[in-house]
Amino acid sequence: GNVRDPYTEMARLRREEGIQRIDMSVMPGEEGKPLFIVYRHEDIAAMLRDNETFSSAIVIQAFGEVLGKRVMLGMDEPEHGRHRALVSKAFSQKALARWEENLVGRVGNELIDGFVRDGRVDLVKDFTFPYPTRIIAGLLGLPEEDYPQFQRWSISLLSFTINPERGKAASKALEEYFAPILAARRADPQDDLISSLAAAEIDGEKLDDDEIFSFLRLLLPAGVETTYRSLGNLLLGLLTHPDQLDAVRADRSLIPQAIEEAVRWEAPLLTITRVAAHDTVLAGVEIPAGSSVMPMLGAANRQDDRYADPDNFDIFRQARTPISWGHGAHVCLGM
Repeated sequence: GNVRDPYTEMARLRREEGIQRIDMSVMPGEEGKPLFIVYRHEDIAAMLRDNETFSSAIVIQAFGEVLGKRVMLGMDEPEHGRHRALVSKAFSQKALARWEENLVGRVGNELIDGFVRDGRVDLVKDFTFPYPTRIIAGLLGLPEEDYPQFQRWSISLLSFTINPERGKAASKALEEYFAPILAARRADPQDDLISSLAAAEIDGEKLDDDEIFSFLRLLLPAGVETTYRSLGNLLLGLLTHPDQLDAVRADRSLIPQAIEEAVRWEAPLLTITRVAAHDTVLAGVEIPAGSSVMPMLGAANRQDDRYADPDNFDIFRQARTPISWGHGAHVCLGM
């Protein structure tokens, strides 16, 4: 379909097929195995709950060279649960409240101060992309003079699928950059995310250096890319619906539901990938072991038996958590 509107074709596939089988797979699943794309919310939720059948290991197969072989996104249970519990300790409510006050608002205001006098701005270039990059650099306790280089590495890492060599070079550079910082934080902990990750412990077990490097690399595509896309989509929705923008200006308690609606309306990732660990059947469709299975989150978010007028941006619609955040064990840590 038209790249500017993938949703019309997704709606047709959701209605007519539900699960689409493609026999020429370009995904990194087993060679010669078909690819399956899943379009309906109920089928996507069922497969994402069943992480024994639909394994995340394909993420390491696809992105291990750049994110690392111990990246949490590509782990299955129980290994994933252990890592998730350790990493979650660094994202406590207390830490989030402190970051909101000391970092999130400050960086937002500094960026806005840089363009507010001009009277016009390209929000993506001057706000929504640098914003999460600077937030994450701040969370990690990186020196401010390193922010531009950190942003360049972020862009290179995100371009891995288009330019693998550039992505791999950025991955290596990031590890070399973080290694002395991590060693310093182990010796002398600071009030930052790297220190929290180094200190996190469950049943006497801590994360080793490779696991921490993998998580730090994951923060860039997972934290920067999805956030800048989501924020851009939210601003587009509000700026093209001035009545809703006025409502949010007048009542800041509407912000959470505005964010949820933006994430539903335009998912920052239209699809994610799993691999069938064994022969299985989903919604009556036989799926052979080793096949790539892609839940089409963008299609499920506009399913008309779940959302009235699903193509419309409406922050006042009945609250329902969109599948954009994922589902099951791997539900988004940044949620």
